[in-house]
Amino acid sequence: MQRTNICIGNNAYEKLYGSFGLTTLKDKHVQIKGQKLTFSFKGKKGIMHHVDLKSKTLSKLVQKCKDIPGKELFQYYDEEGNRHSIDSGMVNDYIKEISGEDFTAKDFRTWSGTVNALIAFREIGYAENNSEYKKNIKKALDIVARHLGNTSTVCKKYYIHPLVINLYENNTIKKYLDELEDIEINDGKAGLTRKEKLVLKILGNEKM
Repeated sequence: MQRTNICIGNNAYEKLYGSFGLTTLKDKHVQIKGQKLTFSFKGKKGIMHHVDLKSKTLSKLVQKCKDIPGKELFQYYDEEGNRHSIDSGMVNDYIKEISGEDFTAKDFRTWSGTVNALIAFREIGYAENNSEYKKNIKKALDIVARHLGNTSTVCKKYYIHPLVINLYENNTIKKYLDELEDIEINDGKAGLTRKEKLVLKILGNEKM
């Protein structure tokens, strides 16, 4: 979920609209070739998603899930050997349990959207007037929308912390973006990347 930004999904959306999320994916929705996984499925509002991921560990785990009988991709056996599908409620309960806070799967997408917005503003650069700022913000929203597989309007409303956008509009984000100049490529290991640590720093230091 954290690596792909795929929506958690739920059975209601699958039944009503024929759309899928992470917990409702079927075996047919993923192709595994060595360390590479390719997820292809229809998400909310009929948007087609094609997500590539390279991970030796995850490819092995997903293959084990795929080998379990049944159409559902993510399943498990209980202690008595009974097969069960994993649903969004289970995932959200797990997140709350391990975090000790009232977090859900949606928070992962909000976090990713906010981090990617910061990176997008760095790539786009600064503006010289209000009109250019508005254009650049739209570009950043479009970049985040591609990452999350959603619309720019939805991303701005639900998946990007407004503080990051406000800092860019006020031209006070520069001191933070300068810290990204020598940032390393994310190696996929556990723990926060430098980009994520910087977002935490912004949220801790700045006020709306």
